[in-house]
Amino acid sequence: MKTTHQRDLEALEKKLDSFNASVRKDSLCALAQMAEEGLILLPSQREIANLHSHTFFSYNGYGFSPTHIAWLGRKLGAKFMGIVDFDILDGVDEFLEACEIVKVCGSAGMETRVFVPEYADREINSPGEPGVSYHMGIGFTHSQTPGKASDLLDEIRNRSQQRNREMLNRINQYLDPLVVNYERDVLLATPNNNATERHMLDKIIEKSFSQIDDPVDFWSHKLKMSTVAIKQQVKNKQSFSNLVRKKLMKRGGIGYIQPTQESFPLINQIHEVITSCGAIPCIAWLDGTSEVEKDIENLMDLMIEKGAGAINIIPDRNWNIQNAEIKSVKLSNLFSVVAAAKDHHLPVHVGTEMNSHGQKLIDNFDVPELEPVRDEFIEGAYFIYGHTRMQRYWNMGWQSKWVKGHFRDRKSRNDFFREVGHIFPPGIPPINVIDKITPEMKPEEVIASIKRSIGDDQI
Repeated sequence: MKTTHQRDLEALEKKLDSFNASVRKDSLCALAQMAEEGLILLPSQREIANLHSHTFFSYNGYGFSPTHIAWLGRKLGAKFMGIVDFDILDGVDEFLEACEIVKVCGSAGMETRVFVPEYADREINSPGEPGVSYHMGIGFTHSQTPGKASDLLDEIRNRSQQRNREMLNRINQYLDPLVVNYERDVLLATPNNNATERHMLDKIIEKSFSQIDDPVDFWSHKLKMSTVAIKQQVKNKQSFSNLVRKKLMKRGGIGYIQPTQESFPLINQIHEVITSCGAIPCIAWLDGTSEVEKDIENLMDLMIEKGAGAINIIPDRNWNIQNAEIKSVKLSNLFSVVAAAKDHHLPVHVGTEMNSHGQKLIDNFDVPELEPVRDEFIEGAYFIYGHTRMQRYWNMGWQSKWVKGHFRDRKSRNDFFREVGHIFPPGIPPINVIDKITPEMKPEEVIASIKRSIGDDQI
């Protein structure tokens, strides 16, 4: 039987996912206060990280808000946590503030799809879609964006919502008599009207089981599978969701629309948005098996030329694989891409995505498979945290004029932010630190000032 204390804790944690931002913040502050008073025992923080966690602003498989992800990281004893949402920056301010409240090293990013003209006839990291690439910006420090960047983000969001509507119309026609209304059913399930395929998928499945008399027979007919197979599939919610998504939404499915060169913005346009916000363009690497990713040197050279400063990897899908032969190939590719990133001075940014129920809450860096690359993962976390600190408080991040005036090469530039990440403790910076750092200082003076202000005992 649960104690009153346990029920209070669960109630507060549930409120972390409220669509009301004030409720989320108040609940987090209450939890942090309970931890401060010893009413909640939290583990010591270790050098583990999940820098790529989608939030409920663009779909989280567990329904987690940015605030909840910060709290989750602290509960897991993670030193580093980061969010990455599709097409939006809605959760950036909330997440970074929440990380300061619970003293987690936080960072924030955005993921989108772009068109890369140089690879117009080749697959990059979006299967079956030549020229189309999942791409990222990391190290954002505010949800608000400059005028031109804001306009392009609005356009991207509008395009995405229009594609969703077109997809849902096609699916509704096929699933008749089941009908899902985009405004009433889908958008109302989001905190800020930014729906994704997965939001639509949830509502399609939910309504099929609540409104169809015999949902097993319905899906057997629509998916062209035996009722025995459907009964087996529905026992596992995530497995069934993946099946329906594949049959209805992915390439070859009823709702799928093959993208064209006009479907997504050009990569150079997205880089303009990212850099205007003081953030860092970031390559999104899949698994090294596509034609473009097999030639990783060429891909990195091109992306660096276009302004990329880091590379994102999802480790779990590249080592945690049942098939031994596939695992061997993908693990080898993982080692190769990390080695290439090191040679190209591209910090490695890692995470689990968490945009599907069942994905890990955080990677296990201690497994033998990841031992050869663990250090690069951790140093990448220190790098993006160091950049985030310098950009958020002093506008002296990786893209700043200050940095470009003091560093002539990528390695020294990256090393500086790694060092800042190592010496700067999480939490709200002391006022004496904020006041003492100025753009007139040299990099070594910045490091020395941080060390003096914070004290060796906190580094």
